[in-house]
Order: sequence, then structure tokens, then C-alpha cells
Amino acid sequence: MEEGSRQFTEAKTNDMGGLADEEERDVEINSQTQPLLKRNRTLSSNPLAMVGAKVSYIESLDYEINENDLFKHDWRSRSKVQVLQYILLKWTLAFLVGLLTGIIATLINLAIENITGYKFLAVVHYIEKKRFLMGFIFFTGANFLLTMVATVLCVCFAPTAAGPGIPEIKAYLNGVDTPNMFGATTLVVKVCGFQIERYHFTFITSNSHELQFAQKIIGSIGAVSAGLDLGKEGPLVHIGSCIASLLGQGGPDNYRVKWCWLRYFNNDRDRRDLITCGASSGVCAAFRAPVGGVLFALEEVATWWRSALLWRTFFSTAVVVVVLRAFVEYCKSGNCGLFGQGGLILFDVSDVTVKYHVVDILPVAVIGVIGGLLGSLYNHLLHKVLRVYNLINEKGKLHKILLSLSVSLFTSACLYGLPFLASCRPCDSSFPESPCPTTGRVGNFKQFNCPNGYYNDLATILFTTNDDAVRNVFSTNTPTEFHIFSLIIFFALYCILGLFTFGIAVPSGLFLPIILMGSAYGRMLGIAMGSYTNIDQGLYAVLGAASLMAGSMRMTVSLCVIFLELTNNLLLLPITMLVLLIAKTVGDCINPSIYEIILDLKGLPFLDAHPEPWMRNITVGDLADVKPPAVNLRGVETVGRIVDVLQNTTHNGFPVIDEEVVPPIGLATGATELHGLVLRAHLILVLKKKWFLQERRRTEDWEVREKFTWVELAERWWNIEEVAVTKDEMEMYVDLHPLTNTTPYTVVESMSVAKAMVLFRQVGLRHMLIVPKYQAAGVSPVVGILTRQDLRAHNILSVFPHLAKPNGSEKGH
Repeated sequence: MEEGSRQFTEAKTNDMGGLADEEERDVEINSQTQPLLKRNRTLSSNPLAMVGAKVSYIESLDYEINENDLFKHDWRSRSKVQVLQYILLKWTLAFLVGLLTGIIATLINLAIENITGYKFLAVVHYIEKKRFLMGFIFFTGANFLLTMVATVLCVCFAPTAAGPGIPEIKAYLNGVDTPNMFGATTLVVKVCGFQIERYHFTFITSNSHELQFAQKIIGSIGAVSAGLDLGKEGPLVHIGSCIASLLGQGGPDNYRVKWCWLRYFNNDRDRRDLITCGASSGVCAAFRAPVGGVLFALEEVATWWRSALLWRTFFSTAVVVVVLRAFVEYCKSGNCGLFGQGGLILFDVSDVTVKYHVVDILPVAVIGVIGGLLGSLYNHLLHKVLRVYNLINEKGKLHKILLSLSVSLFTSACLYGLPFLASCRPCDSSFPESPCPTTGRVGNFKQFNCPNGYYNDLATILFTTNDDAVRNVFSTNTPTEFHIFSLIIFFALYCILGLFTFGIAVPSGLFLPIILMGSAYGRMLGIAMGSYTNIDQGLYAVLGAASLMAGSMRMTVSLCVIFLELTNNLLLLPITMLVLLIAKTVGDCINPSIYEIILDLKGLPFLDAHPEPWMRNITVGDLADVKPPAVNLRGVETVGRIVDVLQNTTHNGFPVIDEEVVPPIGLATGATELHGLVLRAHLILVLKKKWFLQERRRTEDWEVREKFTWVELAERWWNIEEVAVTKDEMEMYVDLHPLTNTTPYTVVESMSVAKAMVLFRQVGLRHMLIVPKYQAAGVSPVVGILTRQDLRAHNILSVFPHLAKPNGSEKGH
């Protein structure tokens, strides 16, 4: 449903009907070679975006407090006990979000470690017997089956479970609602798909919750276990958000708990805060970095923030860390099968003395520059690959499955076959690890095809899990462990896999592939520096991973803290900060971040924090001039008029205006009053309950409270097609005053678009009323309504193309 403040003409309605019919016929439309938002020559655009594999209608969220008479009465009548209940429930839900996220992350790690561990042990058994072909068949076949499970779940049951989900969470917290984003089915598929494959981006919504939740879990387990170049970090953020959403609304749509306390959370505002806690908990569960998780939500995903939310998100991440720590202590007794340290901590140099001098600043700066350049190049190439993948995915579900399976076969062949290109290296007695070589699934010195006393350095970082590969490349005090030739192969392979794995239909994360690529070139630079630097090669790998992540994702503060919590060494802080700042600066000069690119591909109307410079050269009154007049309602309106407006427009909000009011002293007689803004959902609720009056009059307070509660006003269950109104009822009246938000945000028509956009985004609005600069009798109190679509740069330029020109400051109107 579109929220734009314009009335569709009959021809426009027919056009939209044709578009809907066309996309219903071809449900696999996923065109990313064309703009995903269908734009018109009017300011507001039809809110279409990619939801899973389909083009779907989206709308904004009502984060603004609707201060109508019912809300004011409820707020005044709340006792201290009820206020304490509300506060206690917020903290209880924050605790449950952290607890459940930690438990599910634990189960994911446990499943991945055991599935992958037994797989590698079986393959090593074949290699020890020199049955290399059987080892390859088993390795490839196991990965193929795991990939198929994750792909089929995502393609056939929960398309929104594919991908990391972080861009969609950013859009949601920015105020954009999308279908089936935080469902239970998505969650389960996301978790299980971890073991199978790595990359594909998705949406989170609220329909079919139980299916979405399940598939996210199952898909994640399968995708990661299949050895694809993907991580579980992004899906864990999505999983934490799904848990928070389901808790806040009392469970899936079909099985919601009608607990009286949960009525406090029947609004978009409180649900947004819970999902922010869930996103922080997901990052914490992925890296065991509680402070990094909070800062990730603050820096990367959340648009709106306050101190109380900071405390609750930190509390949630603290619970996650406690759960993970308890799990690790329990598994040390050997009760978790093959589970080791996988996934819970990547790098620990707490017992290593970090030394660097002023001369080391130059190579550190070089790492930052390279990270920014490579990160920008990775974003650019990935953008092109996603467009090509879209053409393949357009052909249907079978092609999506075949694409994923092809990537799996290629990945398995490379991981198994490339180590044979490396020569065997003798074990060095000076290496701290013993024994050497190792034949199990973990260890820094894999024997693979080598004789006793020798190890295969390329197999050490390829023929293992991604978490262990990162740990091995990050290892310190091993200056001669890896040959430069092996690192070049490792870097080139994961650059290719990182591009071609993201975009297939499985739950995936971007963090780990980028860490793998960055750590490889960082270690290569450390080898090249040789005796000219005091920094260990393992620390170069850490700095390389940090720089590439900053160059691609453009994060700084949260990324710095995450790496400090991973490395457990504050001595790395100065050089880590320097690398991140340089890499982000270089990347910002070239192209947007990877998440911004995906948001644009999806067609999500995300409002950036910084308006375009030319937006100061145009006023909101100019935008109102190119839009049809706002559809207004009277304070006491006829039922027929309300039905007509709802049937012939797609607006979500309507100004309520009272005419011929008695003005204060000094104003002209016959003035009009802007009483406020009434929402479409509330109008439909009035029609559904048939709260009609025989004569035109104002209602008493008790009449309203007898028919409605403020909890009902938070629901969004019906549409106008589900409401039946008789011919006689059409002549009756409705008093809209009690349901009208009497405190909508307004801006004067002379305000610049840049200033209005900053206000719109920071407050989290859905509607912004434009009022006239001059008040007078006979002048409408509302000039127009601005929505999210009206403030998007692309939509404005489609109507005012001269603004994009260098001389755009000289307006011609």
C-alpha cells in the first residue's frame, strides 16, 4: 500500500492494476538491471521493492506517537504500577532477546562444528589411504547435499531468508516496512542454511513468521557447513532481529499470545527498539563482542537512538556473552562432540607483546589505502555480479537452485584440488604448535598429502572451516609458516569466491569473506616488509582484514571495537584506528558502501543521513506545487465521503480540517482549523465497527472509550475491501476528532528540502504536513503532505532535473 499523499486518477488506477497483474503472472521478477522503484513523472513514486524474489508493495512505519484523545486519556490514567509494568517488560524482553539469541547462536556453532568436523575427518581418512578421488567425491558430494538443502529451503519456502538481512534491517529501522521480514520461518531457514552456503541478500517481514524463522536457522547451518565463502555473522543479526520481533508481538501471526502486558508493544515505535536490541545481540553472538555489537547497531543499522535504548542493547549483548561463555566452559569437558573454539572467538593475542615504532606508520597507512581501494573495487564488481545473477534468477526457481549448486561444485573443487599445487614444507621445531603435522580437522600445520614430518601450508588455510582459516592466517610468531605463493592463491581464490558466492539463494554474511581476503593481503604485505618492520605477520593480517572491511562496509568505530574484542589487546588500538580511518576515507571517495549498494538494488526508499547539497535550493512548498492537492477530511465527515476517499486513494494519512470555527480575538471570521491527521487504519476501524452517527455532531469522551481502546488503534489488520457499508449507512456521519492525531509534525512552506529531510529522518516520521506561510480566512491550513518518497533525491530530480546541473543553484521557477 502506498503512503503517498496524492489521489489516483482512474487512469492511474488502471495502470497500477495492470502492473500488479503483470507481476502476479511472473512471480519470479527480480530485475536489477532496471530501477526497482517504478517512478512516475509526479513527485511521489509507487513504493515497489524487492522482497525475497518478488517485486512487492511496501510502506513506511508509524514511529511517531499518535496523540489522539484515546492515547491522551490512557496516558493520564496510567497508574504507577502500570508504568513500572511497562518498564519491567522492556527489560524482560531485552533479556529474552539476548538469551534466545545466545542459545540459538550456540546451537548453530555446535551444529556447524560437528557437521563440518565429521566431514573433514572422513575426507582425511581417504587422503591418508591415498584414495584422493574418493576423498574428492565424498567432499564434493557432502557439500553439494548441504547446499541443496539450504537452497531449496530458501527458494521454495522462505525467499526472504536468503542473504545477510542487514540491509533490510537498516531499512526497517529507517522506517521502511517490508513483507515477511522477521518471520519465524525465515528464522529457522536462516539458521539451518548457515551450514550450506554463503551469500544472498534478503528481506525481513511479518507474514508467515513461523516459516521464516525456521528457515533462517536451518539454512544458515547448512550453508556454512558446506564450505562456501560465506559467514554466519549477517544471518545472526537477522536472526536476533527476528527473535526480537516475534517476542514483541507475542509470537507468529497465527499463534500470537494475547497477554495483556504485551499490549504496550502493539506499536511500531517499541518494536523498533526491540529489533535494535536483536541486531546488537546478533553481532555480539557472531564475534563475542558485546560493546562492538552495541556500536554496530548505533553506527550501521539504527537511524534513531537514545540513552535508554543504549542501556537495553548493552544489557542484551551482555546476556549473549554470558550464554556463550557458559557454553564454552561446558563444552571443555567434551560433551559437545567435535566442538572446539569455532565461531566464538577468532583471534587471541593477549599473550603476545605488540611492538611498533614510528617507521611502522608507513606500512600501516599503505594497508589502509590498499584496503580502501580493494574494498571499493569489491563493491563495484559485486554490483555487476548481482545484476548478472538477477538475469539468471529471473528464469525461475530451477535456475536459482542450479546456480547455487554450480557455485558449490566450483568451491569444493577449488578447496580440495588447489592444495595439491603447494609443495610440502618440513615442520620447524621452533613453531609453538605441537604436534606438526596435524591430521585432524583443526591445527596450523595440515599434513594433507604430505609425508610424516611435513605439512601443506595451502591446505592449512583452504582445507578447513572458514573460522579456522581466519585463525590460522591470524596466527602470530609463525613468520615462515606460509609461503607467499600459497597466500597469493588463497587471496585470489577468495576474491573470486567472494564475488560469485554472494547473490545465490542461501543465508549468507559478508563479514567473514571480507576478513579472509583482507587477512591474506595483510599477511602478504607483512612477508614483503620482512625485517623492515617490527609488526608480526599475524598482526598485519588483522590490519588487512580491518582495512578491507572498512573499505567495503565503511564502518569505523564499531569495527575498531569488534577487532579489539577479538584480539583482546588494547595495544593494537592506535594502528587499528589509523587503518580504519584511511580505508574508509579512500573508499568514500570512490563509491558507496556495500549495504547502500544493496539497498539501491532492492529499491528500498532509504533516507540518507546527509541531504544532497542542491536540496537547499528548493523548498517544501515547491514540492507541494508539483503534487495534487492533499485529500482533506472534515472533523465530522459523512461515511460515504470516507469510503470514497479510501477506495480511490492509497494515502495512509488525511488532514482533518474544521471550517467556520470561532477564531480567537484578532483573527478574521470564517477561519479554518487544522485539527490534526487521521490514519487510514483508524478510518477502516471506524467503518469496521460501524461507529456512525445519525446527525452531524461532536461525540462525548465516554462514547469513544466505550467503542474503542488505544490498543485497537495500533493494529493494522484490515483493508477497505473487507469492509461492507450499506447505502443507508453512507448518509450517516463519523466524528473523527477523537481518533485524530492532534500534534502532527508540520513545516512551513518556505523551509528548504534539506532541512525538512533531516527532520523527517531524525524524528522517524511517516507524514509531514506543509502549512502556509501566510494565514488568512479562506486559505487552507494545509498546503500539502510530504512522505518518504517525496524526499528521495531521485524522485525530486525526476521532476526538477535542472537541480542536478552545476548551475542548479539558479532555479528557474
